[in-house]
Amino acid sequence: MQLKLGHIDYLNCVPLFHHLPDCGFDGRIINGVPSQLNKMLALGEVDVSPSSSFEYGRHYKDYLLLPGHSISAFTQVQSVLFFSSTPIEKLNGQRIYLTGESATSVNLLRVMLHEFYGWQKVECEVPVKPIEKILEQGKPALLIGDRALKVSLTNESVDCIKYDLAQLWWQHTGLPFVFALWIVRRKAFESLPDELSLLNQQLTQSYQIYSDDPLTLAQTVRPQWLTAEQLVGYWSSMSYLLDEQQLKGLNYFFQLCVKYNYLPQMPELNFT
Repeated sequence: MQLKLGHIDYLNCVPLFHHLPDCGFDGRIINGVPSQLNKMLALGEVDVSPSSSFEYGRHYKDYLLLPGHSISAFTQVQSVLFFSSTPIEKLNGQRIYLTGESATSVNLLRVMLHEFYGWQKVECEVPVKPIEKILEQGKPALLIGDRALKVSLTNESVDCIKYDLAQLWWQHTGLPFVFALWIVRRKAFESLPDELSLLNQQLTQSYQIYSDDPLTLAQTVRPQWLTAEQLVGYWSSMSYLLDEQQLKGLNYFFQLCVKYNYLPQMPELNFT
């Protein structure tokens, strides 16, 4: 049986995915934004995927985690950005406009507004129009992925204050933030344990190939609006490991989600 692997079609996944075929991966790769892959996992349309850590917290009884891997950041992430024409300390009570592409980043913003900025209630809306149009109006909005990176690096929406959510989290907690975990459907692990174990090894090998020469890979895959050096800098701000510090940050995020009723209970972390 062929392994169905979800793939977030953002630049931050390139270091893990680009060399997977060279490392022997012969499963099926299915593209999607984080919110789409969350649904695909729940429906069994993919067996394993780097998906929203919040999705794991919400349905952890259905899932396991591949050990050692994540998509996380310490002091900054550059592609999960909150924009506002008003300083965040003075925003209390204003409606926040959110991307529909994410679950983790949306709930990270919510719990930080509660815990660190004293909001009693966070009113949110996913607009019909693109978030970039909301930014042009100066309204507070969250943007993620390559679109956020482009807005940031090309100095679009310069009239807004830009907040990097990983940086805010780090400033308030001293911990890294885990945006995505490698989530495995329990049913997939029952039927494909060897394939998943091999994938874990292949991910490590693929990342090592990237690490040996990140500039060449950046020159190969970069979009026109980004230099190879900027792309390497972006990748360098990410962490693709899941170690003790990342687990502390992840558990604290889950604790806050429970505290503010975004999760019903504290999830257990269970690995393959």
